[in-house]
Amino acid sequence: MKLPKVEIYSDWWARPNPWVGGYWVVMKYRWIVKEFSWFAEHSTNNRMELTGAITWLEKLNTKSKVTLYTDSQYTINGIEKWWAKSWKENNWMRTKTDKVLNADLWEKFLNIVEQHEVKFEWVKGHNWHEENERCDELATEQILKNAKALNLDNDSLIKKVLNENVDKSIKITEEWQACRKCWTKVVKAFPKKKSTKNKSYFYRYYLNCPGCKTNYFLDEAKVMC
Repeated sequence: MKLPKVEIYSDWWARPNPWVGGYWVVMKYRWIVKEFSWFAEHSTNNRMELTGAITWLEKLNTKSKVTLYTDSQYTINGIEKWWAKSWKENNWMRTKTDKVLNADLWEKFLNIVEQHEVKFEWVKGHNWHEENERCDELATEQILKNAKALNLDNDSLIKKVLNENVDKSIKITEEWQACRKCWTKVVKAFPKKKSTKNKSYFYRYYLNCPGCKTNYFLDEAKVMC
């Protein structure tokens, strides 16, 4: 029987590490795209990455041919370099005195990977990989949405942490992305007047931040007069 081909893109973080964290996953099967995100009051980078990968693999109802895209060497090496199997054979001990960190998750991950045909693809973080960046935007939405509910200090603290960790060289080009200044989701806007007086070009539309009113102009929307 031909196995269904599924693509899973996973990202995560705890900022700072450890601190509040979460994972964000985009799954693609044929024309179907599903997104899922989850927030944790206290966690670590490694726990969030493993949890995200496990969650989506567990959602697959049938054995599948899965390509898992991640920028986590920890996750990839744990399987491909046989770390997890070696740890399991050693009763989840790295040495005679040191226990394996996240052993509960590694055991789950090892079991679920063996139920499918899983191939890992490493993606360089913050390198304008569309799905990887989408996962990062979902991360931003979740941490800002849950900051008040978890009685974290305030939004400004969370935004400061996010701004210290984001790669600001990545351009804002899509409506689902967050403003690099205040982390409000940008929206498409249209100029009220297309004035071309003393100009060699104008923009048919641009992206605007409803929060701080910053505008992001796109080359693809640029029209030469």
